[in-house]
Parts: sequence; structure tokens; C-alpha cells
Amino acid sequence: MWLTYSVFAALLFGVRGILYHWTSQKPLNRNLLLFGTFSMGSIINGICALVFSSNWTMAALIGIQMGLFSFGGNASMFKGFAVGKASLVAILTALPSVVVVIVAFGLWNERLHAMQLIGFVVIISGVLLVRMSNDISLRNLQGAQWGLLAMLLFAANDLSGKWSTMMEADLFPTMFFVFVTGAVCFGLWWLRDWQRARGRRVVALQTTNLAVGEVRVSQHAAGYSDGGLPVAWSGKRTYLVGLAIGITNGVGLMLIVTAFSLGKAGLVSAVAALNVLIVLLYTRFFVKEKFKRVEVIGISLAFAGILLLRLFGT
Repeated sequence: MWLTYSVFAALLFGVRGILYHWTSQKPLNRNLLLFGTFSMGSIINGICALVFSSNWTMAALIGIQMGLFSFGGNASMFKGFAVGKASLVAILTALPSVVVVIVAFGLWNERLHAMQLIGFVVIISGVLLVRMSNDISLRNLQGAQWGLLAMLLFAANDLSGKWSTMMEADLFPTMFFVFVTGAVCFGLWWLRDWQRARGRRVVALQTTNLAVGEVRVSQHAAGYSDGGLPVAWSGKRTYLVGLAIGITNGVGLMLIVTAFSLGKAGLVSAVAALNVLIVLLYTRFFVKEKFKRVEVIGISLAFAGILLLRLFGT
């Protein structure tokens, strides 16, 4: 069952990635969007915890640690994309499962038998081939430090999820603390940005003739600013879209933590990394981007690895 939960988690995280890709093309505040995303996760898990009368034990507080790691990982990833080479950052953020396998072996003596190890290597190889489909120069490593930090933080998040299951923490209270922590962090970051923008805002009144006024009215009616740029999304709209994305994020994290309770941390983390393939399929069939040969090979390897785990993973 761990494989089933992991695959469904990958599917939901893939949908989340598609929605992130879509919103990345929109004029909105990223921190406010993620504030909404994490808020929905806390709402879903808080309601589930009440409905199922979950136990709010001290072990559930591990969720705070997971929330901090998730916040730090996302913040580092976005920083890397902003200042460095996107493909390099993407490759590094595809490797947390390698760290998870090594640390899980050191901490909990969690070993992979031969076929599991082969399946793990095949999956990671496929994911890396997909991520490396864009050319990378060794002389162009800007953002590598942020990508590396994101990789370590995402790995720490996965390991914390495994730890919470070993401590027998109830799922919904743990997830509630995860999302509340992330929501508070992104909410405070957005509030800081908003206050800074408000401090720099200068209101200028200019006298314009009727013709210019008519042009501006027509531009705004079409969804464009005076400079011909898309009108920025309102805070309310951005937050509501973040809430919608939070459904996929919240349910996906529930599934992956459940998978951690049933399977080995490294394998679960590797299967969940397949969410990148969902995003790739979306760009192929909806954005109409063509697959490169290396991407086709990567997809084939990833699915071959899943098949190996399905047949020999027990």
C-alpha cells in the first residue's frame, strides 16, 4: 500500500506543480498565494482532526518542525529560481530522496534490498534526466547554493514526516501543525512585503485629457494597466486561488505521510519525486511543448522503476 499512497501523492503534487506553473505566469504576490495554500491545509486537517477525534499528543508537534523545513525549502527554491539558473535549481530539488536514503540508513538502519535499490536508482535516474533536459554549463552555477539548501530542507521535511510516524503521532494533528506553521511564516513574509510596498507607494495626480482617459479605461477593461502590462491580481483573488491549490497540497501531504508509515522513507520520497513527470505531461499536451529525446528516456526510466518496485519492492 505504501506504493499506492506514494503514487497518488505524486499525482496530487504534480497537479500542485501545474497550478504553480500556471500562477507563475500571473501578476500576483507569491507569498500571499502560498499563505493561502498553507491556510487551506490547516483548515482541512483541523476539521479532520475534530471529526475523527484525533489525539493531540506531544509527538504531533513534530509538525511544527516539518512546517519550518517546508517553508525554508520553498523559500530557498524560489530564491534560487530568482537569482540563478532554473534548470540547475530544479535538478538539486529533485534529489532529496538520495539524502533521505542515506540519513534513514544512518539513523534507523533502514536498508534497501537489491531490487529496491535498483528501482530507486532507476527512478532517480529518470527524474534527473527529465530535469537535465535543459543544457547546463559548469561555468554557470548561479543559484546552486540555494538549490542545495532547498534539497537539504526538503529532505529534512521528508525525514521529519517519517519520524512523526515512528513516534506514532496522529496524522491530522501533525499535518495541522505543519500547515499552520507554514501559513504563519508565509503570512508574515507577505505582510512585510506589503508594508514595504506601502511605504514606497507615491500617489501622483496628473491632469490628463479626455482621449488619454478613454485609452486608460479601455486598457483596464481589457485587463491591462496603463503601460500595457497585465493588471496585478487583487489580494483577495490571490489568496482564494492559494486556498484552491492548498487542497492538492494538503491531501497530497496526508498521503505521503501515510506512505511513510507503511514503507521505507527513501523509496517513498523517490516515488513522490515523480510529480515532475505530471508537470511535464501537462506542458506537452496543454502548453504544447515538444518532448526532447532525453525527456522521453527519463520518463520511460521513471515508470520502469515504479514497475520494479511494484513487482519486487516488498
